[in-house]
Amino acid sequence: MIWMALAVAASAGAMGQGDLVINELLYQPRSGEAEYVELYNRGDGAVELSEYHIVRWIGDSLGRHYALPEHSVAAHDYVVLTRNAASVAACYHVGSLLKVVECALPTYPNDGGSVVLTTADSVLVDRLDYGPEMQSRLLRTKAGVAIERRSTTRATNEEGNWFSASSTCGYGTPGYANSQSTELLAEESAFEFSSMLLSPDGDGYEDGLAIEYRMEDGALAARVDVYDGHGVAVRRLLNGGLLGTHGRMEWDGRDEEGRQVGQGQYVVRIVLYDTGGTRQEIRRTVAVITPPSGNR
Repeated sequence: MIWMALAVAASAGAMGQGDLVINELLYQPRSGEAEYVELYNRGDGAVELSEYHIVRWIGDSLGRHYALPEHSVAAHDYVVLTRNAASVAACYHVGSLLKVVECALPTYPNDGGSVVLTTADSVLVDRLDYGPEMQSRLLRTKAGVAIERRSTTRATNEEGNWFSASSTCGYGTPGYANSQSTELLAEESAFEFSSMLLSPDGDGYEDGLAIEYRMEDGALAARVDVYDGHGVAVRRLLNGGLLGTHGRMEWDGRDEEGRQVGQGQYVVRIVLYDTGGTRQEIRRTVAVITPPSGNR
């Protein structure tokens, strides 16, 4: 039987055909919010999502198949599967809304279970056996905290290959590089923000945002942009420049036209690149408090 062959392969931790792997899972969302499964294409060519199924796994048997919709996943890129894209986008910073795909999915129990990815003809591609023991013991609650894969080259269920997403990324990284990845180009702590608050009123306090960095690898390039709460880019701080081992960037709270941005939450998005094509995203949220119009 098909499910017996699949069970044997899965229990052995075998990898089937294809380049997609399970990369992140939110199995215990906060009340009223949606679960999500993130897949990563670790291959050098695009893959078609509709050639894959997510499968409900019950004990040692194969349950319902959930056919995935048409969607091209670029090489070394991500796709986020969820029943409610708006919920995921509202609760987490997403790499791109285009990478969040609504579809039917199994329900993933809070006390543990399995995420199974197969080809459309039931060949096992990847399987994650997850449980609350993968989460940090320092968490007060596991609700709303995704678990992230640390390495896409290590076996999916290898001990220590999964851990809670960091608090600095909002406990989830749907659609971009995992905060707990051991394949990162740089640690998030390499970028130090002078403040998470910007108040450009000319009084000498928090008038500008400084971003200082120190890198072990001086050959990395970066693009740094500021986005408003609607995901619209308002200012580019660095356009593919070589970082070197240390340096500093600043944002004065103005957009590309030199206009003061409005009050609200803004995301600083840092995209790192190396000469081999590896890419990593780091995101930080800052709050802008605008001065009265007469003081601008």
